[in-house]
Amino acid sequence: MGDFRIKDPGLAQEGRKKIEWASFRMPVLNQISGELEPQKPLKGFTISACLHVTPETAVLCVALRRLGAEVFLSPSNPLSTKDEIAASLVVDFGISVFAVHGESKKDYYDNLKAVASRSPQIILDDGGDLTKLVHEGGYWESIIGGTEETTTGVVRLRAMEREGVLKFPVVAVNESMTKHMFDNRYGTGQSTIDGILRATNILLSNSTVVVAGYGWCGKGITSRARGMGARVIVTEIDPIRALEAHEDGFIVKPMIEAVKEADVIVTATGCKAVVTKEHFEVIKDGCILCNAGHFDVEVDVQYLYENSTGRETIRDNLEKIVLKNGKTLYLIAEGRLVNLAAAEGHPADVMDLSFSNQLLAAVYLKEAGRNLEPRVYTLPGDLDRKVAALKLKTLGISIDELSQEQRSYLISWREGT
Repeated sequence: MGDFRIKDPGLAQEGRKKIEWASFRMPVLNQISGELEPQKPLKGFTISACLHVTPETAVLCVALRRLGAEVFLSPSNPLSTKDEIAASLVVDFGISVFAVHGESKKDYYDNLKAVASRSPQIILDDGGDLTKLVHEGGYWESIIGGTEETTTGVVRLRAMEREGVLKFPVVAVNESMTKHMFDNRYGTGQSTIDGILRATNILLSNSTVVVAGYGWCGKGITSRARGMGARVIVTEIDPIRALEAHEDGFIVKPMIEAVKEADVIVTATGCKAVVTKEHFEVIKDGCILCNAGHFDVEVDVQYLYENSTGRETIRDNLEKIVLKNGKTLYLIAEGRLVNLAAAEGHPADVMDLSFSNQLLAAVYLKEAGRNLEPRVYTLPGDLDRKVAALKLKTLGISIDELSQEQRSYLISWREGT
């Protein structure tokens, strides 16, 4: 075992079983890493990662080790770490992990520094915290490239690129079709509902669920909530997405109106101050609040705490808050990422796609990173399609292929009829 900071190495056996199960559900990642392993394309490379410490992340880290990389892992959320997974990575696979479930904000950033300071050539990020730290802390000089897993992180990266402060190329894995179309929609949709039900055990059927944001994550949450019988209201700031939600059969309202009817509110915008003081003044008594965005800034939790007359934890990850205006609200997981803080995150089946993209992005950066400008890139389309094709194969699904005649037709301007 190398350097690490985890809760208890004795939890390794429990973690190992969960990693084995996740690995079984991630055949594409295993196939890609198996094909590349003989060449050891990442040999001699150090990779520092800021990712949720879950069984699926463990499978990715092990795959990176198989390709020759030395891997250092820190969490991307203090409440998403599974301590048994961290233990197994350290004990069974020799990966240096710096993560403890429920760690303080200070410990969180200390753990980020622990992986940032290892002179990595590649960083893997989820949310942009590691990328921000290596820039502000002067750890970027060894880095030839990075990756970003989530929408929130891509937004931060594009801001850095616009301001001209980005020091190295970053592959926005989140922009790959096989990531956001499946992970964000099907993964977030299922795992968010899972987190709500684990924390509350409510009946969604005939409940009014308000979903803030109709991006890919919001689409997944709304469809799963409706599938369980909920009446779903969407709030949006984008007229095109609002119109799409309406055409998809959902009620569309401003948040100030929606909160008056809400039994459950789920934020999934990637922005801050989505549910605030003005909403708490008119919100339905007994409403359940939770957040499916990366950072805990979408629900104004600080206002709730500062304006409460009583707070108590009544179930795991469920807090009862009585406001000075007499209303009682229920907050899941302190407003943090509900699907990981109150549940287990995305199913391994969908992370198989996302982390296959991460693996391919790391290899791509090793080969091409030094020749790329410090900008935000997407993974080449042929690699995106490769991941999809391999997934179809593992599912036993065959599709048609274009004939030569059809290929010629699609690139010709002469043949109109």
